[in-house]
Amino acid sequence: MSKLVIALGGNALQTKNSAPTAEAQLEVVKQTCEYVAQLSAGGIPVVENEDGTLEGVAAVIDKDFAAELLAEQIDADALVILTEVEKVAINWGKPNQENLDHMTLAEATRYCEEGHFAPGSMLPKVQAGMKFVTANPGKKAIITSLDKAIEALEGKTGTVITFD
Repeated sequence: MSKLVIALGGNALQTKNSAPTAEAQLEVVKQTCEYVAQLSAGGIPVVENEDGTLEGVAAVIDKDFAAELLAEQIDADALVILTEVEKVAINWGKPNQENLDHMTLAEATRYCEEGHFAPGSMLPKVQAGMKFVTANPGKKAIITSLDKAIEALEGKTGTVITFD
């Protein structure tokens, strides 16, 4: 099991009406980590019946779309999707491959329609980014590799998806 250390400046983890104590902030971190862990574990897909009961169904929970939903629900400033590559590319694996620094929603839509992104691979990542910026036109989605995440957040690499 991995351990994660999150360092945020100021009172970023302080909840409303709580004292800015280490204990209060630790509780918020624990709750957040538990929620993220549920997303990454895949969970058990369920549907709600008319009587309010939940029933398990055969389905797959897509982590990219789950992350997008979480980002919307917590009003995140950006959606960051980490993958194996530093940047999204069109014409992947071809002599004319082009790594993309930026895509507008319109460009991403066109690239998806043209079939540039593989289903089950880059396509859901791009679609999740598109969904996030559609719901949050002033915000951005970033797709990059884990080892480039900090640089991507600094605007130095990765593929940024914006509404305009």
